[in-house]
Amino acid sequence: MSRPLRLGALSTALLLAVLAAGCGSGGGRPDTSAHQKLHWSGCPAPSPNQDAAATKAPGGQWECATLHAPLDYRKPHGRTIGIAMIRAKATDRRHRIGSLIFNFGGPGGSGVATLPALANSYKQLRTRYDLVSFDPRGVGRSSGVRCLGDKQLDAYYAADSTPDNKAEVNSQLRRVKTYAAACEKNSGTILPYVGTTNAARDMDLMRSVLGDKKMHYFGVSYGTELGGVYAHLYPKKVGRALFDGVVDPMQTPEQGALAQAKGFQRALSDYLKACTKSSVYSCPTQPRIRSLMKRLDGHPVRGYGGRKLTESLADGGIAQSLYSRDYWQYLTQGIAGAQQGDGRILLALGDALNGRGPDGRYSTLQSALTAITCADFKQRYTVADIEQKLPAFRKVSPVFGDMMAWGLTQCTDWPVRGAWTTPDVSAKGAAPILVVGNTGDPATPYEGAGRMAKELGAGVGIELTYKGEGHGAYDGGNACVRKTVNAYLLQGKVPEKGKVCG
Repeated sequence: MSRPLRLGALSTALLLAVLAAGCGSGGGRPDTSAHQKLHWSGCPAPSPNQDAAATKAPGGQWECATLHAPLDYRKPHGRTIGIAMIRAKATDRRHRIGSLIFNFGGPGGSGVATLPALANSYKQLRTRYDLVSFDPRGVGRSSGVRCLGDKQLDAYYAADSTPDNKAEVNSQLRRVKTYAAACEKNSGTILPYVGTTNAARDMDLMRSVLGDKKMHYFGVSYGTELGGVYAHLYPKKVGRALFDGVVDPMQTPEQGALAQAKGFQRALSDYLKACTKSSVYSCPTQPRIRSLMKRLDGHPVRGYGGRKLTESLADGGIAQSLYSRDYWQYLTQGIAGAQQGDGRILLALGDALNGRGPDGRYSTLQSALTAITCADFKQRYTVADIEQKLPAFRKVSPVFGDMMAWGLTQCTDWPVRGAWTTPDVSAKGAAPILVVGNTGDPATPYEGAGRMAKELGAGVGIELTYKGEGHGAYDGGNACVRKTVNAYLLQGKVPEKGKVCG
């Protein structure tokens, strides 16, 4: 959760798609140049690697293809990797601007599965853009990172992630080390190459192969960091770009986790206040939530499928419910149920955060998140580091502080070195980029938008403020945000400096 986000039978088409998107090549080496041809065809249903909950193939408006890229850009004639893509063509071909490429965050989210699911929100944008998304390298069908098996992941996510004594700390470290070793064993070939810089290079190759002179982009959450890195590498290629739910590019993992703890605590407080005003259910209080978590630490309650709701799964379930106001009613019911010994609702929310489907299979969401995070950042935190920082985490969030702090161990034993301390997103000479910050965003706190706009550079980062709740702004239901963003993406109208939508 350190950098949050957002089935069917194995048909012949799906099998071919999986093989096509795999790492490496068989007989002839695929063309990885900007002159390669994309072979668009009908899309199969999302695989469990992409979206553990999705079961249906997109409709006939959607086409899928595989972009071939060098696995290692320093060796352009070496091994290749396939990048799974999806597209729905613009409805007004006469006034078409080009392709609008989406990344929905994570890192680790499947764009191929997510874009069709959310496409109704982008109908107006589709009038003048081909809507395009992809599974970044290491995600879903693009050689998705696999570490542990499904049953092992059940145990991994249920285990105590907020250790209280030396024995529990040692157990936590053993789990993290086992997880990292499994990632190296099962996905070691691609782990050095899944970082954000390579994903940005893939996007520029994609832009060129699609025939666009400029990169038109819609990035959400981690997708804003990816967009910032792209703008730094290719400032003159930036067209119209939206950053929504903005990652602070100046923060180290420790600073980012601390800001997230504060952001989720702020969102929880907003939820509790709103609940007392409007809910027909008995509303929880923060002391009762803390009491519940303490009880679950030693005595998990009944879940479903023979599984139990543990403290860690409940913590994740509460966090998941704060991503959108639409989930708040389920949070109220879930906490009330858990207090009465019924953990099914909170367990379902926790499963959603971890990428677990109803059939018990996991997507690559969290494994790819870890792999990309650890390939990006150099920092490796020790137990001593975390114990020193725990008081600060607990101060900003009595509910989420411990979980966020101990989550910093995810890269401690990672087999690949990180690339940077913080990413460089300076983009001097780039066209204006619209940066939207949501004051109630728990996952990417509002302050990050201002910092991103500043780091992009004068005249490049244009900030728009949304006074709302939930993660991101464009899909938050605010007419002002939607109108302002659409005017920018469709007509190129850059909003005035300091504009606020309430």
